[in-house]
Amino acid sequence: MKKKMTFRQFLFIVPLLVIVAVFSIWPILTSFSYTFFDYQLNNTQKSKLSFHSAFSTAAFKENSEYVQIFLNDDAGVTANDSAAAKDFAAAIAHAQAYAKQFSALPDGEISAQQSRDFTDATAKLQAEVSALYQKHPNPQYANAESLPKIFEELNKSIAPSNFIGLRGYQKILNDSRLFAALGHTLYFTLVSVAAEFILGLGLALIMNRAIRGIGLIRANALIPWAIPTAVSALIWSYLYDGSNGIISHIFAEMGLISSPQTMMLTGPGAMSAAILTDVWKTTPYMALLLLAGLQVIDKGLYESSSIDGAGKLQTFFRITLPLLKPSILVAVLFRTLDAFRVYDLIAVLTGGGPGGSTETLSIYAYKTMFSQTNFGYGSVIVMFMFVCVLIIATLFVKVLGANVLNSD
Repeated sequence: MKKKMTFRQFLFIVPLLVIVAVFSIWPILTSFSYTFFDYQLNNTQKSKLSFHSAFSTAAFKENSEYVQIFLNDDAGVTANDSAAAKDFAAAIAHAQAYAKQFSALPDGEISAQQSRDFTDATAKLQAEVSALYQKHPNPQYANAESLPKIFEELNKSIAPSNFIGLRGYQKILNDSRLFAALGHTLYFTLVSVAAEFILGLGLALIMNRAIRGIGLIRANALIPWAIPTAVSALIWSYLYDGSNGIISHIFAEMGLISSPQTMMLTGPGAMSAAILTDVWKTTPYMALLLLAGLQVIDKGLYESSSIDGAGKLQTFFRITLPLLKPSILVAVLFRTLDAFRVYDLIAVLTGGGPGGSTETLSIYAYKTMFSQTNFGYGSVIVMFMFVCVLIIATLFVKVLGANVLNSD
């Protein structure tokens, strides 16, 4: 029978819960909230999270004054044209009334009706001014081309609500670039993790043997994993260089690529280069996790199987693999999730190129959020990745059938 946690015992884990909430749960909830807004820092009208339209009194007063000043300047040109002078006077009067009417709007949040009234009045005044210049053309007008730009700025006096609800999630259904990035991510993950598992298991079996110099072998095997990923990617980028890179020249001599220059200039070549670099970098990590599982297997089982006449293959498939199952789950799951979220390796090695052929979901999310400063849709991509990671983790646990979180 399980004992219930007492309040005093609960107090010991409160600091841990606070850390998890601040550094894990809060960022997730923040990203999730951004998905409901068209939040773009490079657009002044969408640079804040807003459920309602917002009015900038300062921007409106400045631009409405420019409209009156420009109309007054050009009205002086029509001194000898009574009809034009009369129409200009009427337009100036309307501009003054327009400025007086909306200067009374509060700075900040306004109602939907006020927003519609402002938009309609601005469009009406702009149409009147445009018709005025068309009706009375004169090459001496100094502000005919400037006024349309002023009206554009006037329209920006109102920042409409950027709350879009679930439209961001609807957008990903038609985002071909997102699904292309998903395909690249899945291909990179499946190939790299499969190669790392096979090589890592072999390396773990070697490091598990009691042979002379095994400590040196283990230390040397972990060197690639100890090197920072960005540094590894930079090193391998020199090795793949079409002019002086030894790896690209070796592959060309072997006939794997047509020339050294095509290694990083074609989609398949760049993706293969990224996978090879990742396999070199993280195979030792896979081997280390599997070695930990091999270390806890009772050596008496191997002695018993040897006495019973079992061969090495039978021992491997009947004893080693079944008992290594929880460690395989941990190793493959961790590496799969890590590979699915790959960013730094691709960013340094290929930048997602050539032509987006190595662009993964993380790279796409980064470009959307930080290059385009579109945090709304970028957060939708991040949530899409979160769901994919959740599905992958669930499938791994269900398929491999090992509940490593259960201590019973």
